[in-house]
Amino acid sequence: MLKKIIVAIAILVSLSSLFANMGDRAEAATYNYHSTAVAIAKANLGVPYQYGGTSPYGFDCSGFVKYSYARAGRTLNRTAAQMFYTNGYHVYSLQPGDLMFFAPTKANSPTHVAMYIGSGKMIMASSSRGVMITSTSNVYWKPRYVGAKRV
Repeated sequence: MLKKIIVAIAILVSLSSLFANMGDRAEAATYNYHSTAVAIAKANLGVPYQYGGTSPYGFDCSGFVKYSYARAGRTLNRTAAQMFYTNGYHVYSLQPGDLMFFAPTKANSPTHVAMYIGSGKMIMASSSRGVMITSTSNVYWKPRYVGAKRV
């Protein structure tokens, strides 16, 4: 009987370390696609704005985010509103790769999406300047911020 208990404990210890290592790999994979999406986004700095654009020939805001994540291995919906309502989960403490959503007023659905890149900065496809990096406390965007999601 004691032998069976010892074997059972040994199996449980082995299984728990196996599952713990799987969690580490999942966290590494999550970090990897977020950091990959940010790197792809940064590689497209200066690409011009194009309404409906989804390629390095020209991006709109959601096309840019969708493109960056697609190259990192994640599929997102096409528009800022669709991303806000169906992709990922809401977060309050931003990490690089999180999606930031903006609307004309707090009552409206999001019409703009950007990607947080860390250190209080976000990258986006701006209709005036193309793909650019700006501060999350930008005087134009900050009052229009409606929330963030992690995908």
